Amino acid sequence: MGSLRTRMVWSYGVLILLVVVLLGGMFVTLVWNYYYGSAQSAVLQRAETEAALHDRNIAYDSMHDMSSYMLQNMTEGSSRLQLLDAEGHLVVDSDGLAGDGKPLSTPDVVRAMNGDQGVWRGINPATQERIVAVTLPVERDSRVVAMFRYTASLERVDAIVRSMIWTSVLVGAVVVLLFFTMSVWLAGRIARPIRNLTRVAEQMAEGDWTRRVRIANRDEIGRLAEMLNTMASELTRREQLKNDFISSISHELRTPLTSIKGWSETLARDPSDPEELQLGLTVIDRETDRLAGLVEDLLDFSKLYAKNIVLHPEALDVMKPVRETMRQFEARGQREGIQLTAVYGEGPLMVEADANRLKQVLINVIDNAFKFTPAGGTVTVKADEEAGRARIAVIDSGSGIVPEDLPHVTDKFYKGESHRSGSGLGLAICKEIVELHGGELRIDSQLGKGTAVTVRLPLINKEPAEPIAERQE
Repeated sequence: MGSLRTRMVWSYGVLILLVVVLLGGMFVTLVWNYYYGSAQSAVLQRAETEAALHDRNIAYDSMHDMSSYMLQNMTEGSSRLQLLDAEGHLVVDSDGLAGDGKPLSTPDVVRAMNGDQGVWRGINPATQERIVAVTLPVERDSRVVAMFRYTASLERVDAIVRSMIWTSVLVGAVVVLLFFTMSVWLAGRIARPIRNLTRVAEQMAEGDWTRRVRIANRDEIGRLAEMLNTMASELTRREQLKNDFISSISHELRTPLTSIKGWSETLARDPSDPEELQLGLTVIDRETDRLAGLVEDLLDFSKLYAKNIVLHPEALDVMKPVRETMRQFEARGQREGIQLTAVYGEGPLMVEADANRLKQVLINVIDNAFKFTPAGGTVTVKADEEAGRARIAVIDSGSGIVPEDLPHVTDKFYKGESHRSGSGLGLAICKEIVELHGGELRIDSQLGKGTAVTVRLPLINKEPAEPIAERQE
């Protein structure tokens, strides 16, 4: 009873059975009332008609004269007629037979003894056949002196009703069986693709993401199967990205750790050479910063993924973090031979933003621009207003991004064809931070010509004033 198919079959079966029983019961009741009511009405009509014709003629006759009159004038018709005395004893019937001396005590006779018209259906004690009986009193001076009892056999009516009942039962059984078979077929059609979905989902849960559901129809179950296949494909892709990320981050962590360990051992053996000591400490410092950056990326990603990152927004002029970041990269530009320029629009660009997180985005984007721009190239940072939003664009003249990689560069763990160092999380984290501020991050690139990363943030209607600067202090 636990499977969907079984529950559907039982539900349909019980519903159909109830409907058939209800309709069958109503039909049998109508047939029963019609045939037995018609037989009773026919006998009652004859009794009332003859009573109206003959009662006045015989009301003051003796019992013997009543018998003679009945046999001569009232025996026509299919109903059997009996003459009873006031105590219910049979005097004579339409066949001319006298009674055995025992009084009749059927409900119709008892009612007639009390001066009322009596009607009854039951089994005749003498013949053991089912009959309908109508008994009418004959009154003289408001006293019952005799009774006429009309009876008719119900054998033919019973046979007809019995036949119709059995026919109804047979038809009902056929209908129930037919609909039960249809419900089994229909439940199978519905449950089969669901079982297929369940089986494939179980295999996916065990780690086999190569399994796919065969789509037979484009109905609701078909669309569910299509979504499951799409989910499996996406999870397969993300699983591959995760594996690539683990492999990449393991390599990225191993490289600085190897350098730190190697120089530590070297300096521990012979720390007397000042030149070598300075070089070793420089390498250790640089690789430590690199490790710290990787760990910071992982921590940020963990917070963003768990939706636990907390922003501390304030009214902020975008120009401030942009200028600070530009000063931070000036020395690197001179060292690597890359021309770093800035183009600022007029006036302040006031946004509601977390200054530290916004600066983190700028550092990450400009750092990427430097990584993929060769010596002699340019990195340009623009900050201005565009359609009611603050726009920050970082444009480089570097190698650009392969068109196949461009839609995925902001995906988590994605590093594309690049073999540069890094976690593959930087742009994914930047995109999440910008979107948490209600903005958008867009990347446009041409292979061999360069890349433009644009950040747009909604402006607020606030003027830069001294209180803001005081609050920052």
